[in-house]
Amino acid sequence: MGITVAKFGGSSLADADQFRKVQEIIESDLARRYIVPSAPGKRNNDDRKITDLLYLCHTHVQQTVPFDDVFGIIQERYLRIIQDLGLPFDLEPELETVKKQIASGASADFTASRGEYLNGLIMAQLLGYDFIDPVEIIFFDERGNLDGEKTQKTIHKQLAGHERAVIPGFFGSDIHGAVKTFTRGGSDITGALVSRGVHADIYENWTDVSGLLMTDPSIVKNPKPIDTVTYRELRELAYMGAKVLHDEAIFPVREANIPVCIKNTNRPEDPGTMIVQDADPITHRGNITGIAGKKDFTVIVVEKALMNAELGYGRRVLSVLEVNGISFEHMPSGIDTLSLVIADSELENKLDNVVREIRSSCRPDSVEVYPNMALIATVGRGMAYTPGIASRLFNALSDRKINVRMIDQGSSEINIIVGVENEDFEKAMHAIYEAFVD
Repeated sequence: MGITVAKFGGSSLADADQFRKVQEIIESDLARRYIVPSAPGKRNNDDRKITDLLYLCHTHVQQTVPFDDVFGIIQERYLRIIQDLGLPFDLEPELETVKKQIASGASADFTASRGEYLNGLIMAQLLGYDFIDPVEIIFFDERGNLDGEKTQKTIHKQLAGHERAVIPGFFGSDIHGAVKTFTRGGSDITGALVSRGVHADIYENWTDVSGLLMTDPSIVKNPKPIDTVTYRELRELAYMGAKVLHDEAIFPVREANIPVCIKNTNRPEDPGTMIVQDADPITHRGNITGIAGKKDFTVIVVEKALMNAELGYGRRVLSVLEVNGISFEHMPSGIDTLSLVIADSELENKLDNVVREIRSSCRPDSVEVYPNMALIATVGRGMAYTPGIASRLFNALSDRKINVRMIDQGSSEINIIVGVENEDFEKAMHAIYEAFVD
């Protein structure tokens, strides 16, 4: 029998009804042996996530404000889940212990982690699986970074003795044994680490959407799901603003050649999105994988005759950004021009100073500034093998009377990035999507 690690997000475990759905999913496939739960999420738009409430408890204690009312909401949520599930499980002693620890000044990391911890106890009781506290198998070093080698060795050794187990997401322990959390969304990382440690055949990430979507649903109504995407394509889309898996959750499974499947707890029959290795066969030749973009960039165009013959010119331009603590997004260049694409959040009040220093240290013929730029990336590994992809993209923008202010395509040829006016961003996203989706 193979091994599947299944991580369930907060929306999948928000109440007893969702727990039952998760139980049915797990029990429908005996390969789902290791389960990673998040803390309960929102039950509706007016609800609060348990993790947010726990952070609020910690803030109250720091400000010497009573937190009984807030903790009472947390307690009621968990007890209601147990009651509605009909579980013969007394969680009140654990809840009382957590409350006392928070009141005694427990760290923010410890306090926030209790959401996953308590949910993991309930899930283990519901399934009849062993419960594994992540502080015993996931470790951070003295700098607060994940100790990957120690973690992988420990997970492999410890879980070998557990045929089936529930491992709460989001946290581990520091060098002193105290609870240390990942950043928000860190349950994805826990699932990936467990998958690698147990040499899983697949890592399932269950959420409230049927996989990744081709573009932002807040811009394009009902975009099509992505059937298959490579890790490389995923990184390109995430970099340009697409909401995908937590970045750090990609690397453990990618290095171990473990595929990831994004699935919908509420529609388990949907195929979801499979994330595969870059070397896997291309399944979408002749089309694109996804479209993602962001607004609010400024382009600084530096022009100088015979720039390409002047040794170190590009380095001098970039050193101005470095001195001012500015990162750039892209750097398209020509024989006599160099363009710096920079997020407005990086520039803030530094633009005038940057232009002045470029003129002073680089002696260009001209420096032009173009604000209000939006960037859109059209991504697809099959693009490199299909003639006419760029033509379809630019014809679509031309037909909508959208002016393209910048074009950038990397040597990998898996994406084409265009710059348009901020005001044309949504219209351009629609145009590109419609050009490639029937």
